[in-house]
Amino acid sequence: MAEKRVTSSGIEIKPVYKAEGGEVPGEFPYTRGVQPDMYRGKLWTMRQYAGFSTAEESNKRYHYLLQQGTTGLSVAFDLPTQIGYDSDHELSEGEVGKVGVAIDSLMDIEILFEGITLQNITTSMTINATASILLAMYIALAKKQGADLKQLSGTIQNDILKEYAARGTYIYPPAPSMRLITDVFAYCSTEVPKWNTISISGYHIREAGSTAVQELAFTLANGKAYLQAAQSKGLDINVFAKRLSFFFNCHNNFFEEIAKFRAARRMWAHITKGLGATDASAQKLRFHTQTGGSTLTAQQPLNNIVRVSNQAMAAVLGGTQSLHTNGYDEALSLPTEEAAKIALRTQQIIAFESGVTDTVDPLAGSYFVESLTDEIEAAAQIYIDKIDAMGGSVKAIEQDYMQREIAASAYQYQKDIESNERVLVGVNRFTEEAVHLKDVFRVDDSIRTHQVEKLKHLKAQRVKSEVVLLLEQLKVAAAGDENLMPYILRAVEAYATLGEIADVLRSVFGEY
Repeated sequence: MAEKRVTSSGIEIKPVYKAEGGEVPGEFPYTRGVQPDMYRGKLWTMRQYAGFSTAEESNKRYHYLLQQGTTGLSVAFDLPTQIGYDSDHELSEGEVGKVGVAIDSLMDIEILFEGITLQNITTSMTINATASILLAMYIALAKKQGADLKQLSGTIQNDILKEYAARGTYIYPPAPSMRLITDVFAYCSTEVPKWNTISISGYHIREAGSTAVQELAFTLANGKAYLQAAQSKGLDINVFAKRLSFFFNCHNNFFEEIAKFRAARRMWAHITKGLGATDASAQKLRFHTQTGGSTLTAQQPLNNIVRVSNQAMAAVLGGTQSLHTNGYDEALSLPTEEAAKIALRTQQIIAFESGVTDTVDPLAGSYFVESLTDEIEAAAQIYIDKIDAMGGSVKAIEQDYMQREIAASAYQYQKDIESNERVLVGVNRFTEEAVHLKDVFRVDDSIRTHQVEKLKHLKAQRVKSEVVLLLEQLKVAAAGDENLMPYILRAVEAYATLGEIADVLRSVFGEY
């Protein structure tokens, strides 16, 4: 028998409320949620995003977050790691460990997760152009820990299309980049079946300045492109579509964000069904949400606690499966431990004190929310139809269509702030003389020296002839049409570096 839920006044709360003949949560088209009982059955995963400086420093933060009650890790990587350069490369200077952790080889991944059993946690890795290499390193460590790879779970972002459209950390041209992504799909579907092989990301599209409707439309259009690319490789949509997840932003307009999430599930259900998905799990849009980094202000930074709470509540009312809440100081620096803890406590208060988890889709049936959901869907569909007419997302990106639309929205938003058409509390209204936070997090430039020393030591210790042979085999495979994941995995297990592997692929694919 299900656990009984009551209000503080003793009023019993039903698991779900619906009109006669109304839509049921957990049933097609999933507007009301992907599970029939949603958070009454299982809360969302409370993730905290961390990764800075060296693997040693990030490992300390992971242990701290796990002690505070976080239920999933989320890894940020530094810029050189994202674009396939080792820490000793000349282009890495000034960037090592700055916006995430520096990972040069399997040795760094071993240090990053020291004392953490990979089979017992879920890990989300925010990495795209080098996703196949980082995933191979994670699998290699899991093997060394004796994990059952069939039980290994987590998510790799692996969404290169939004890099071309909004973010910029691509390496290779679109066609070979799409090949690497579909190679990951195919490899994981048999070897690591519980792994989410892509997190199709609207987050960065929104951070670049898009509207909520553009975020939804461009993300789903990209998702559709990945489905079609996988199908063209002969993969079964009923198998691989179950392992796709999405990553959305949650911005300030409370009801628009809730409606966006509800519309996303419904639209994706119809897109997958239209491409042949008959299995319910292949039609469901499951997503991670992060509160809006670009909404945080350096002015009056404690106001950001309220913004993050508002956004987190909207994500929960919208039915997210996983949530990351930003630190209040992130407009100034990477979050301090205190800011990360308050961000996590925000989620825990929503989960255990607010009562919003007691019933499924609490805002369903609201005239406003239902109407807004329909209007957002209709507006997003117009964009998707335009992109389809161009030949899909890859063609739309090559023609700069998405980039131009995002740029125009970003420009308009900035104009609205500067003209006071849009109020930003503490920035253009209710301002005060700046009070600077004393405790801000800074990453020391000396860590590059530390990483370079580790690389020298690694190269002296490993079997050089084995590395050379495995990199040559990878090069031959890249020039053909074999799945590259087994070759990349063997290379990382021999301690070939991320930069060496990326350079081999650059030599075959070229750079974009």
